[in-house]
Amino acid sequence: MKKDVKFLQGNETVVEAALYAGLNFFAGYPITPSTEIAELLSSRLPQVGGKFIQMEDEIASMCAIIGASLTGHKVMTATSGPGFSLMQEALGYAIMAEIPCVIVDVQRGGPSTGLPTHVSQGDVNQARWGTHGDHAIVALTASNHQDVFRITVEAFNIAETYRTPVVLLLDEVVGHMRERLIMPKKGELALVERLRTSVPGGVDYHPYLPREDGRLPMSDFGGVHRYNVTGLFHDMWGFPSTNPQVVHGLLRHLVDKIENHVNQLAHFKEYYLEDAECILISYGSAARSARHVVENRRPRGEKLGLLELQTLWPFPEHVVREKCSNAKHVVVVEMNMGQMLQAVKMAVGNPDKVFLANRIDGEFITDADIRSVLRLIQGRGV
Repeated sequence: MKKDVKFLQGNETVVEAALYAGLNFFAGYPITPSTEIAELLSSRLPQVGGKFIQMEDEIASMCAIIGASLTGHKVMTATSGPGFSLMQEALGYAIMAEIPCVIVDVQRGGPSTGLPTHVSQGDVNQARWGTHGDHAIVALTASNHQDVFRITVEAFNIAETYRTPVVLLLDEVVGHMRERLIMPKKGELALVERLRTSVPGGVDYHPYLPREDGRLPMSDFGGVHRYNVTGLFHDMWGFPSTNPQVVHGLLRHLVDKIENHVNQLAHFKEYYLEDAECILISYGSAARSARHVVENRRPRGEKLGLLELQTLWPFPEHVVREKCSNAKHVVVVEMNMGQMLQAVKMAVGNPDKVFLANRIDGEFITDADIRSVLRLIQGRGV
């Protein structure tokens, strides 16, 4: 059977995957290097009966998708670092009110305006800790377009399953490079649809009462049920509460529903780990250079392996610990000052064996950059 093959940018791949997953509402504000997502959806969404709105800023964009999600739609917005900063307060609201939504952050150099057209992976910790208060978050990434498609669909599935915002943390290189994509056929990738309550209209509805399996059925806001939505700590009816038992129980629920499913949420790829004495850990576009080093040096007798992380948060600590247990050295390859390095050090048995290969100048990390760190490690005899 003939395959549907496309030659797309990473940003265009996100659009195709979001539509495949059932996206029917997008609100956003153009910002480099994510603008192509909004631009393409402005024409594609109306063609499939969806709605596209260009908002006045990123604050309004995040608030708009929250409102649309509550009324029953699968929603998404897209931005880059400065816009992601503006979204943080509303992101916390979506966490507290348990509203499914997908936020794409195509990273660029920062802080502030930084390097709008150059690559960076500097928003990793912002994705985890950007909004205030104790909370859990899901952040996914990928290094090639086939995986970008799959992980974008997975972002929507996770958002609907756990009633949570999901951050799709790409970077400028992935967003703007073009490569081959084989479009999955309808039904080839599993889709999770909104779980709607079976409670009929006129009957007491508890919007924040989990089922035994932990999922919270939703009722489309403005439909047959009237209920309260708030960013305050609230009871199972959605009404604000300062009762310590209610506050403690809700916060534990918000964190545990993500952190207790880290095994199910952990997506990763591994290359040549069976006999690897030195393991590279990387993600996003940096993983492409890391893989090139591994596949170039192994024929020369160097026992290198690669662990490519596609789930960054919740951090797959168990995966990193298990895969790196027999390695003499671990090298984290990323384009920031070591934002994932610290999580890896905490996961492995001996943090002294973990090193950093990085760039922070807006240029794409190369195999030469990584090899220079490997030579340094070998020269020190550690």
